[in-house]
Amino acid sequence: MPAAVPNSPWADVRATARLALPLVLAHLSTGLTSLIDNLIAGHHGTATLAGVTVGTALLWLPMMVPIGTLIALTASVSHLHGAGREAEIGPLFRQALWLAVGLGALMFVLLSLVVRLLGPLGIDAGIVPNATAFLRAVRWGVPGLVLFFVMRYLSEGMHRTLPTMLLSFGGLLLLAPLGYVLAFGKFGLPEFGAGGLGVASATMMWLQALGYATYLWRSRRFAQLRLFGHFEWPRRAAQWDLLKTGLPIGVTILMEGGLFIATALLVARLGTVPAAAHQIALNMAQLCFMLPMGVAEATTVRVGHALGANDIPGVRRAVRAGYAIVLCTQFGSALALGLGHAAIARAYTPDAAVAALAGMLLLCAAAFQFPDGIQVLSAGALRGLKDTRVPMWLAMLSYWGVGMPLGAGLGLGLGYGAPGMWVGLIAGLSAAAALLLWRLRCDLRRMQA
Repeated sequence: MPAAVPNSPWADVRATARLALPLVLAHLSTGLTSLIDNLIAGHHGTATLAGVTVGTALLWLPMMVPIGTLIALTASVSHLHGAGREAEIGPLFRQALWLAVGLGALMFVLLSLVVRLLGPLGIDAGIVPNATAFLRAVRWGVPGLVLFFVMRYLSEGMHRTLPTMLLSFGGLLLLAPLGYVLAFGKFGLPEFGAGGLGVASATMMWLQALGYATYLWRSRRFAQLRLFGHFEWPRRAAQWDLLKTGLPIGVTILMEGGLFIATALLVARLGTVPAAAHQIALNMAQLCFMLPMGVAEATTVRVGHALGANDIPGVRRAVRAGYAIVLCTQFGSALALGLGHAAIARAYTPDAAVAALAGMLLLCAAAFQFPDGIQVLSAGALRGLKDTRVPMWLAMLSYWGVGMPLGAGLGLGLGYGAPGMWVGLIAGLSAAAALLLWRLRCDLRRMQA
């Protein structure tokens, strides 16, 4: 391959790939966090596993809103960095910290209420005690988790993505042994079960936040920003600017995540075989999604930086590089799922009925790899342009105006079962891909004009 020259397509692809790789690995570590919790809980007992599974779902569904809202900081920091306005980054970061404190406290209160509503929500009585123990423990770590994401988004906006990966995997090295010790009661400690896993997860969240704060405090690369230079009270205008850009992102992420969670709940009504097969296919789809998600976040950074520098051709090059990488990752994922669907299903379960249905659903997952990659990359580029409100409505229309009605109609109304629900997922993601791509093209044309 010839050496890349400045502004060449290969140079842009390599720049995006360098930013994206640590983010992809960080997202994979998040998936491994749930896997470790489930493995330890499963070895502790079926009731523990069920409680941790329900508790994890009830934790992450509301957490999508603050995590998505605060991601607006990435585009803002990248924009200021590209414009050479580094002096404004420190004050913006301090206001984002205040917003994170408020959102973290709100999530703590919300999870405390959820604990009291497990019974009225219809959760099986055998699951409630373990789910309650897990949520009561893990809620104490939520403020730390929100602060971790603020510092992560700041670092990524400054093109520093490696610390996110290192701290994410560092958390896993703590979670596995601590969760095992607390769940099973080793070294003379009481056997806490699901509650022990919640304590281990909360401890990991706070230590990751403290680790990131230490890195930002001591790093020479951030010294000129004076991130912790002095104390500032919250400022209403700055808080509103962050919410105005970020809250639509949080709602958009909630709409997409809510579609998959609602689909899982509806499939669970069809019986144990469809529910198990759905979970197998969903696990693989989520794993594949980590690739375009990391590329989308890197594209947000590069687009925001180019926009801040008023480099309109650079914005277009960053978008094209993101699409080039995502098309390659999605081709690989679709090929692996399409050709290996039967083998993957058999690796998960010896049950022939579950494996057969899971193999069919994995083919559906292969079918939506390209739409899924295009919609998440388009959304990432739009975030870099700070265009978030219209994409929110487009996502809402796609997922809940197209995907959910079609899936429920085919799967439950017409009796096509789990495959019908997955056709709804394909339709929703395809609609989102088409609409968000159209919105991005309109934005780029306006900028060019």
